[in-house]
Amino acid sequence: MKLKDVFISLSENQFLNQAAQKYGLKMGASSVVAGTTIEEAIEGIRELNRRGISCTVDCLGEFVSDKAEATKAKDQIIHVIEAIHDTEVDAHISLKPSQLGLDIDYAFCLENLKEIAETASRYEMFINIDMENYERLEPSFRLLEELTQNYPNIGTVIQAYFYRAQSDIERLKDYRLRIVKGAYKETNDVAYQDKMDIDDNFLRLIEYHLQNGKFTSIATHDHQIIEHVKRFVEANHIPKDKFEFQMLYGFRTELQYQLAKEGYQFCTYVPFGTDWYGYFMRRLAERPQNISLVTKQVFNKKTNIILGVAAGAFLLGRITKKK
Repeated sequence: MKLKDVFISLSENQFLNQAAQKYGLKMGASSVVAGTTIEEAIEGIRELNRRGISCTVDCLGEFVSDKAEATKAKDQIIHVIEAIHDTEVDAHISLKPSQLGLDIDYAFCLENLKEIAETASRYEMFINIDMENYERLEPSFRLLEELTQNYPNIGTVIQAYFYRAQSDIERLKDYRLRIVKGAYKETNDVAYQDKMDIDDNFLRLIEYHLQNGKFTSIATHDHQIIEHVKRFVEANHIPKDKFEFQMLYGFRTELQYQLAKEGYQFCTYVPFGTDWYGYFMRRLAERPQNISLVTKQVFNKKTNIILGVAAGAFLLGRITKKK
């Protein structure tokens, strides 16, 4: 069992998710989650804005199976949109359809999204529909296409590890798109498994949308890919107002500041809320380097319980495999 697979499995564990909420952000996640309230998140956004960086805000939560919980999430997102407008920070919204009832009922989820889109439209605010795992991919694209019939200021995400990503980006080239590598565990019948294959497809998708698309958000912490993009846009005379770089809150902060200083449009993905556990585990799964961000929390007196479970599961998996 790979350590990446352990973290992804943990991200989907509801018992640990509920336990993590009780402990707040004391398990190391405070370095990558901008607090549990919108007021705390706004302070982080203001600091980034002062450095010339815009933000996209994620009210953490996903895989909701109760209508009341989905309605509560919808109301919270509307509250966040209003808070962004009232405080005049440079930010927009990212959201997950499963948080708004996609797994309960498609029509119910669509109505929740319409309410959110109506509020965002009044304030001329962009909405990004985040992509989740493969089974939710096509329903999420359908939601996007239905919503944009009346609310055009909505975009979505293309995940480079999917074989179908090239056809998806061609289908959606007239939308503002964020291009990512992908953060969920997918089977080899729908997704590339090798890092090199994913990276190659990631670059192909970025180049395609830079040349053929509306606006491209390039979401990566990989400085080699960033340097490749810099060379590509210069060689192909692509203006800087046609794309932006994106990174996650708390990751490679100095590089974020540097790119903004160099005059590139930059957007930081700012998550907040009590339902931080699944997000945090996937960030650890994405890159082994991410684990170093919480090393100090792991080896102090208040040992990180969740990471301890992950390490134990990993070691157990190795032992079982050897036997």
